[in-house]
Amino acid sequence: MKHCIPALAAILLAATACDDFSLWDAPREKGTLRWTLESAPEAKAAEALTDVDDYILTIRDAAGAVLYEGSWGNSPQALEVEEGSYTVGIVSIPFDAPAFDSPQYGDEQAVQVPAGKSVTVHLSCTLLNAGIRLKTGSDFLESYPDGVLYVQQGTARLPYLYRETRTAYVKAGLASVLLYHEGQNRFETLFNRLLEPREVLTVRISAPGGGSGGGQNRITVQTDTVKVWENENVVIGSQDGKPLSVADAPFHIGEEGVWVTGYIVGGDLTSAGKSVKTEGITKNTHLALADRSTVTEKAACLAVELPQGKLRDALNLVDHPGLIGRRVLLKGNLVEKYFGTVGLKATADYEFQ
Repeated sequence: MKHCIPALAAILLAATACDDFSLWDAPREKGTLRWTLESAPEAKAAEALTDVDDYILTIRDAAGAVLYEGSWGNSPQALEVEEGSYTVGIVSIPFDAPAFDSPQYGDEQAVQVPAGKSVTVHLSCTLLNAGIRLKTGSDFLESYPDGVLYVQQGTARLPYLYRETRTAYVKAGLASVLLYHEGQNRFETLFNRLLEPREVLTVRISAPGGGSGGGQNRITVQTDTVKVWENENVVIGSQDGKPLSVADAPFHIGEEGVWVTGYIVGGDLTSAGKSVKTEGITKNTHLALADRSTVTEKAACLAVELPQGKLRDALNLVDHPGLIGRRVLLKGNLVEKYFGTVGLKATADYEFQ
């Protein structure tokens, strides 16, 4: 019996441990993370901006793990996530080194998602990088005809020709302008500047002393007042000649002859259920348009009427199922209800994008 006591104690201890329900991983209720793009920049003169649908969306959890990284146009409507902190960021283009014609717009927001709740992150894009414009005087050109100017950041250098008129974009932070003396095979730093996001620095470089030497005392640098792009016109789906997005459509009910842009995502809106059909479509009289190609929820779509004739022949999904996922511009009249959602009727014109 003496030998049984320790064994019995071990059994009782194990049984007690099994009753410690705090060790069990009880299922936790998840939350929902959503995101919207409140505004994106309009193009300035001589600037071609990236299409908003091609902006790069990145969603990370508190540990830095990537939950989604890809284009805005292909992003899901929402993510079901564990309770915790998340970072949602968007950029118009990747940007790592000085480059011309490369304004980078974007935003990043951190958010806490509680269990059982839905949280929406509102993104509003502004200019993230900065710019440098160089203007060289005639005396500088005469003094250093074989010189080459460079905009440098880190180890990356961008040649800036004397007659260049474009803006050299750099990341916010320290940037330098160098003069390369070809005959002497050496670089000379003309100036360093610490630039903030949205700053565009215009610098005039001259050599009033003349001569062909490479001494810095012959070169003068005059910095103009820094231009800060504080008053960006930012809008998605505006009127004023620009197409509306599907999300904008409910705010323009009753307007006629308007253009709406979006992705063809399905059809057969007469079918029961909350989602549009994406395959085996049997109705050629209409289709569903959405702001993202992955949307299938009927309430998030615009129901588009396809009147009989050339437009129906070209766009109906019975004959052209491959059109699903295509982005298109459509012109028609906005109505409050068509197949249970906002609609575009009397559709008169289209254009693929």
